[in-house]
Amino acid sequence: MIRRHLALLLLPLTACPAGDDASTESSASTSTSASTSTSASTTSPESSSSDEPTSGATTPDPTTTSSASTTADPQTTSSSTTDPDDTTGDPVMPTVILPRASIIAEELAVLVNDQDPQSLAVADYYQKARQIPPGNIITLSFPPANTLSAADFTALKAEIDAAIDPQIQAFAVSWTNPHRVDCQSLVSALALGVDKKFCSGQGNPCSMTAPSGYYDSPSFAPFTDHGLRPAMHLAGVSAEEVFKVIDRGVAADGTFPAGTGYFMRTTDPDRSVRWPQLSQSQSDWAHDGGLQLEYIDNSAKMAVDFITGKPDVLFYLTGLAAVPEIASNTYLPGAVADHLTSYGGQIPDSGQMSIVRWLEAGATASYGTAFEPCNYPWKFPNSLALLPHYFRGETVIEAYWKSVDWPGEGVFVGEPLARPWGGAVVSWEDLLLTIETTQLVPGKLYALESAQAADGPWTTALADITIPQHIRAKISLPDATAPFYRLIAAP
Repeated sequence: MIRRHLALLLLPLTACPAGDDASTESSASTSTSASTSTSASTTSPESSSSDEPTSGATTPDPTTTSSASTTADPQTTSSSTTDPDDTTGDPVMPTVILPRASIIAEELAVLVNDQDPQSLAVADYYQKARQIPPGNIITLSFPPANTLSAADFTALKAEIDAAIDPQIQAFAVSWTNPHRVDCQSLVSALALGVDKKFCSGQGNPCSMTAPSGYYDSPSFAPFTDHGLRPAMHLAGVSAEEVFKVIDRGVAADGTFPAGTGYFMRTTDPDRSVRWPQLSQSQSDWAHDGGLQLEYIDNSAKMAVDFITGKPDVLFYLTGLAAVPEIASNTYLPGAVADHLTSYGGQIPDSGQMSIVRWLEAGATASYGTAFEPCNYPWKFPNSLALLPHYFRGETVIEAYWKSVDWPGEGVFVGEPLARPWGGAVVSWEDLLLTIETTQLVPGKLYALESAQAADGPWTTALADITIPQHIRAKISLPDATAPFYRLIAAP
């Protein structure tokens, strides 16, 4: 029952040196292709300043140094700023600082239930895998059950609020159950508070619910800017299954995956109400350097309602009560998969197909509703919001939450910090500095600035950097001899 369709404007790189727009060949090159230089290549750190205006980015990413490597963590620096063995005064590979593009591990709190052995094991594994600060582990104690009462949840939430600091921006929930609080999902209650406006009307399950206020937000600090902390279950039928999800999330970081998104319009019209969004997404990304997306329309019953044997699944969004043969596909680290149906969000099992089955098949994150939502598309992920935020380097918890307008009945599962497009690939050869990143927002102007010290003062080295469409942009600067460079959004 679509009454309206969301149509986001999804607005290649053009750049010229500051003060000179006459030459693009000798002073600045632009390209969408990947750099082949291996003389010095790594990934770049991110600053605490937001790529989009926000009222509070909290903590800069931790940094380490590397002078020449072909792969690295997306939040490490591109070089050391000084070389103790260099007495010649020759320049060394610069450090490149990117705008803030996501929350980081220091801003994630992990909720643990000490009466749930699986929760304890998962929290311990996750803390080590993501290097979560010990102070961010919040231990609670209550009997596990599928549902919490509003009163019991309120008491637990008071304990959580008393234990966390303001810099915490999101929650990882280390238990699978409980996943409901009265008529809400537990993750929405954590983020939005217990309130019946986030539930379908009593006696009328087919009713609208309140929006979160976080949909398609440009913020990278949801609690600072919106007063909410998105939450996601580290869910599974066993600790070992959850460990696999965690490992995939960690493995996804900074991989810039070249997989395929499969968007299915099935023969089930009630569960295929997202088809206009899915079709539009395929069109919006059908450009050089865009995501590879396949929109499959089987509404006329000419084929089957599912994909099988695919080796490169990056997204799989569909609508069925149960999706056949999902385990026959290979899902890339960071893959997102979900199916629009009423009770997919009941975890780990459901009368329909639980979203946990996606995780078991190899996906890194999924979403479904735990209560009868009817088929309001705004209660389910919208690809027109999900893909741009994920592609620009946000974590999966941020991108997924920003894609659901009315999330009150929805359950998010997966590895929250998975970030396949995080950071940048930086190379430096013969003083040519090259930065490849997907973080740029189409239509927005950026500048590359240089400095002799990490805290400035900064001078514009390359101005008027912009892209018309989402791509992995390549920014090149010759004669890059400064020890520090930073990419910033123009005011």
